[in-house]
Amino acid sequence: MQSYQHVTPPLRLYSGPDSLGHLGRELERLKASRALVVCGPWAEGPLLDAVMGAAAGRVAGVFTGVLAHSPLASVQDAAREITRLEADAVIALGGGSSIVTARAGTILAAEGKDIRALCTTREADGRLNSPKLLAPKLPQLIVPTTPTTAMVKAGSAVFVPETAERLALYDPKTRAQSVFVHPDLILSAPRELAVSATLNTLALAIEGLVSRVGDPLADALLMHVVRLSMKGLADPALGTDAGARADLVVAAVMCGQGTDHTAAGITTVLGHAIGARHGVENGVLNAIVLPHALRYNGTSAEAGLQKVAAAMGLAPASGDALVASVAGCVSRLFEALGVPQRLRDVGVPREGLAPVAAAGMGDWFLRGNPRRVQDASELLQVLEASW
Repeated sequence: MQSYQHVTPPLRLYSGPDSLGHLGRELERLKASRALVVCGPWAEGPLLDAVMGAAAGRVAGVFTGVLAHSPLASVQDAAREITRLEADAVIALGGGSSIVTARAGTILAAEGKDIRALCTTREADGRLNSPKLLAPKLPQLIVPTTPTTAMVKAGSAVFVPETAERLALYDPKTRAQSVFVHPDLILSAPRELAVSATLNTLALAIEGLVSRVGDPLADALLMHVVRLSMKGLADPALGTDAGARADLVVAAVMCGQGTDHTAAGITTVLGHAIGARHGVENGVLNAIVLPHALRYNGTSAEAGLQKVAAAMGLAPASGDALVASVAGCVSRLFEALGVPQRLRDVGVPREGLAPVAAAGMGDWFLRGNPRRVQDASELLQVLEASW
């Protein structure tokens, strides 16, 4: 009998044309009257107007300085705005970068320390240390425009362009209090962004299922995530149908919740290390690396791959045939979507692979990979195969 604990943090999710109507009531429930909306400049106009109207006068200001990959300067600006306005809640409007910037800015504003004193660090013996962030945090409310797993996570990765570092902050108190899935908002993002975000969801779900840790409840969530993601990515209506987009948002929520109990693996780690450095979306990187990561892990992931294959509706198999079946299935899907097949195709130079491998060794998610990674040369092996 397997020993495990499965604790699901509370979340209020509202979905449908009437979902934004609950935003004001949620702010009232939280006794918040000075919320800060965090978004990018692209949100100004009907999207921001819709959120402001739904907040019913409980917004003190709007921060429109969100940038892709949540660079440190942008996060610091958001933190200063939280402090300046004496905000009592944060509303993240947009995709992963808006959500992460809101969370990370909240942490910096509350803790009042340099980010390097707050982020996860790698010790000399290879152990990762994540400090406890004890200051109270402002409630987070999410109005997503893309189906991103960031909606329900407690981790926030901040990029430092000058040093190409990815600083990871973790605080369970910054998990979303509520999420509002409105058809106009989730259809506002181009189809390409929805596809990229869902590629990330699919890769993360697969890595969760083959991870060294997990439990039956997480398996159930992640297997359904695989089904929904595969179906949604192949749906021609994804570009225009709110229901199809909403299914992918649900998949992202379930994936975020499920992988809280399973960790991830090489695909996620390398996507993190490459994405901000070379300006490539995580979902595209995941699609390039995933088949090679599956082959690298091979039969070390047999039990998890059986679950993945079942969710994909593949014929029963085992051993190398099972690995080939799952890797081949995702490769065919990505090819049909027109996703780039090689890292060189998205501008990653060969000489950039070794620094990426070295950076990946400090990623918290590496601990969940089914085949233990001993040093950076093994990550470089996967990168070379992907290049």
